[in-house]
Amino acid sequence: MEATNVEKYLTMNAKYFPSENMYELKQALLEADDCAYDLISSMALKNPTTHLVISIFLGSYGVDRFLLGETGMGVLKLLTGGCCGVLTIIDWFRVQKRTREYNYHQMMGVIRKFKPISILLNQE
Repeated sequence: MEATNVEKYLTMNAKYFPSENMYELKQALLEADDCAYDLISSMALKNPTTHLVISIFLGSYGVDRFLLGETGMGVLKLLTGGCCGVLTIIDWFRVQKRTREYNYHQMMGVIRKFKPISILLNQE
């Protein structure tokens, strides 16, 4: 992708990704094909602040874990009332970081899946 598109995308969406992984994400986006920009910019990223609010109000029922694809922990929190509230309180402090990591892994997965397709298209 073009460096200007990558900078623009990362500037607009920096709050959705962990700051310690921004360099790897930037490098992966720069190596991606220009066709990937439309796909990447249309991805729905999860908002860490929204997940914090969901965790505060519905965390005892495991909704925050279900939304991040952690079904096992979601069921545990649902059946135990958030492990008597202890796991719910711990999640209040960790849910934003987990949401950013979830977004990062989703983005890297899309870039990795798209990369072989772009290589094949360039060979033709």
